[in-house]
Amino acid sequence: MPPPPQPYPHQPPYPNQPQYPNQPPYPYGQQPPPAPGPYGTPYPQQQPYPPQPYAQQPYPGWGTPPMGPPPKKRGPGLALGIVGGVVGLAVLGGIGGVGAVLGTDFPAATDKLVLRHELVDGKYVLAEDLSDSQGKQVEDEADGAWNAKDVRALVGRYSPGGADAKGMLLVSSMYGRFKSEDDVRGGMLKGAADADGVTVAEPARDVTPSGADVTITCEVLTQKQSLVTLTYPVCAWADGNTAAVVAETDLERKRSAADIDLDAAARDTLTIRSEMLEPIG
Repeated sequence: MPPPPQPYPHQPPYPNQPQYPNQPPYPYGQQPPPAPGPYGTPYPQQQPYPPQPYAQQPYPGWGTPPMGPPPKKRGPGLALGIVGGVVGLAVLGGIGGVGAVLGTDFPAATDKLVLRHELVDGKYVLAEDLSDSQGKQVEDEADGAWNAKDVRALVGRYSPGGADAKGMLLVSSMYGRFKSEDDVRGGMLKGAADADGVTVAEPARDVTPSGADVTITCEVLTQKQSLVTLTYPVCAWADGNTAAVVAETDLERKRSAADIDLDAAARDTLTIRSEMLEPIG
């Protein structure tokens, strides 16, 4: 039987390449085509994909390479971040307070709160009413609490003269029937301090203005969001019918804990209470 024809008759064998009987020479690095199998000619051999430059390799499931977030704007975006910390856990006092007397009766409902268009003698103007969103969360958390009954929540974000870039006043308030007011007040402040990104710069203490008929407790918090760090006072009150936590921020200048005047913050909080308070009926 004659030998098979040479597939590359035009190409001479490379020098020093060993020759085998009945096998044609092939250039270095090349392989002969596969012989036909019992089912006919095999599929062509798959060539490997060319290597991709590293910069073109995608991050599986991540999209673009990780980058730092852009700095957040001063204004409503930053304000809502603080609202989430101050408001979202505002009723921890309503579901805690294990040291209180459980058998105490709830007081009668005689007063309520109203979310005014202006607060602190007109210094702050209502920028956003969050009662239907954040307020509903507060009401849901207070539902079934041992020391809160018939709770309604009002949440508002205010800005000085309507200018969001200057600062903000955040008020998370409730009215209904409360007992163990110290626990309600302390729980609201603890909820603000326990929010993500928040640290306590000055722990809570009573800062009740002279002549006040309700205790005002205040603390100083520091909150970091992206490249912005804010230090601001948070004050709270709680009586038999109303309770609120108030945060005042200044976005025009950077303040340290030593710069915060808690006495002034307590006076503003007492003013806010008197402006929001309204008799039922």
